[in-house]
Amino acid sequence: MHGVAYTTEFLALFLAAGVGISACGGAQRGGVEVRADLVFVGGDLYTMDAERPRATALAIRGEHIVAVGDDKEISRYISEGTRVVNLDGRTLTPGLSDAHCHLYGLGKSLEAVNLRGVASAEAAAKMVAEASAGLDEGEWATGRGWDQNLWEGQSFPNKATLDAAVPKRPVSLRRVDGHALWANSAALEIAGVDKNTSDPDGGTIERDAEGNPTGVLIDNAMSLVERKLPRPTEAVITRRILAAANLAASVGITSVHEMGLSEQVVSVYRGLAAEGRLPIRVYGFLAGDSDVVASLGNRVPEVDQDGTQFFVLRAIKLFADGALGSRGAAMLEPYSDDADNSGLWVTDKEELKASAVAVAEAGWQLGVHAIGDAGNRAVLDAFEAAGVAYPDADLRFRVEHAQILAADDIPRFAKLGVIASMQPTHATSDMPWAEARVGAERLAGAYVWRSILDSGAHLAAGSDFPVERVDPLLGVYAAVTRQDAESKPAGGWLAEQRMTLEEVLGAFSTEAAYAAFVEDYRGVLKPGFVADLTIFDRKLQADASVLKTDVDMTVVGGAVKFEGE
Repeated sequence: MHGVAYTTEFLALFLAAGVGISACGGAQRGGVEVRADLVFVGGDLYTMDAERPRATALAIRGEHIVAVGDDKEISRYISEGTRVVNLDGRTLTPGLSDAHCHLYGLGKSLEAVNLRGVASAEAAAKMVAEASAGLDEGEWATGRGWDQNLWEGQSFPNKATLDAAVPKRPVSLRRVDGHALWANSAALEIAGVDKNTSDPDGGTIERDAEGNPTGVLIDNAMSLVERKLPRPTEAVITRRILAAANLAASVGITSVHEMGLSEQVVSVYRGLAAEGRLPIRVYGFLAGDSDVVASLGNRVPEVDQDGTQFFVLRAIKLFADGALGSRGAAMLEPYSDDADNSGLWVTDKEELKASAVAVAEAGWQLGVHAIGDAGNRAVLDAFEAAGVAYPDADLRFRVEHAQILAADDIPRFAKLGVIASMQPTHATSDMPWAEARVGAERLAGAYVWRSILDSGAHLAAGSDFPVERVDPLLGVYAAVTRQDAESKPAGGWLAEQRMTLEEVLGAFSTEAAYAAFVEDYRGVLKPGFVADLTIFDRKLQADASVLKTDVDMTVVGGAVKFEGE
């Protein structure tokens, strides 16, 4: 990092600009001494402030921004105690916020077998066998990241493959999207899942021709196995959260919207925030079901009064349907590559509507996972029934993912005041097989960021990590190019849905702040706003150079939480 303290070089610059220095080292103008703790100069600043969208310099005192402008304007805030960072043309933005992720889930995945990109079921099983060799007796082998769409034949895996590699130890492996589970016979036996086990509502047990479980369980069926996993201790949860949070800070993330939290994990977050140990801010969504929703009348949603809190629990997360990759997304018409399947309803449509009404009446925010066009329509219908469109409601209900939309439903986001919480990298991850799932006609409503923006709706961007990788710049690249890391396809996939660089940076900052009710305090580089910043190692461009860009510094509340070499 090109950081410097107050030096003779900068002193000469500011004296030339007509700035005086007081006896105690503070800059003087009109007899008033003004000090800053941290100043950035010589940069390429995206402020997200409509009154001054671009700048070169910024000053911070304590937790807040005190001035934004050009180098000469900001020079008056420099004193002997000020740290000055010369950006030398590099880009600085409001702190990037991942508006849909699983931070604790990332921490878990860092300790599990990483199966992302593995080329076959056999290769995945071999990795699990090697990793499980060092586990204690009776301990489960866990992992995540397998994707049958990358394998020859694109068929779901089978328990027999795992049994051959790990015959005695129970194995539980989540698919890359988190909506399917691959288990071996030992795990199925512990869970009591056999030929006579019925599919739970909103879930499917994959079976062979004789009706025996194959080892793959989809959506709500996953809990049949996962409820048998050992319950983690508070110390383990703490270790996982901090590992994930520090990783997020290292790629420029200053805050996250953390989806689907248990009460146990919420308790740990509260303790870490109270102790000042969280390096980034966490806006929490409690994992919801009918019982949780029924209890909301006795709970008060938390409000971040000034944007400085490190943990806030204000929202509820529900699921409408499953995922596209495992054919669990609820579709209005059957899948193009599975004519007998229209997906799964993880939550019944009537229950979804009743829950939306109850959440609204309790004053909480609601985010609902919806992937398929039928799932999205049901969520919008439920939100409308809950009164989200009332002028004084300001509920800011959110559709999480909004991946496949029917044309008639796109303008409903703006009309109802519903936030589209979307993840750019989902489009570039899914594009090799998405058309096979839904057909060319339905692709017109697939990952339609431009259509959502043009309708006037709010669009908050995230990654859904650990489903996708943590780095938000991968989302920036996907949004501005609609291409993979090899710049394919030429011109971009469904390129008419691309976003501009400024739009996607806003979706990861200003719009994410709006989606968390803190738009008056964060997400904009403006005097008085909280000093959450992301600084890159070069000038950001809307091209493949984004993939070569690193983060130089991450600042949260005026404090440096990460700094590169």
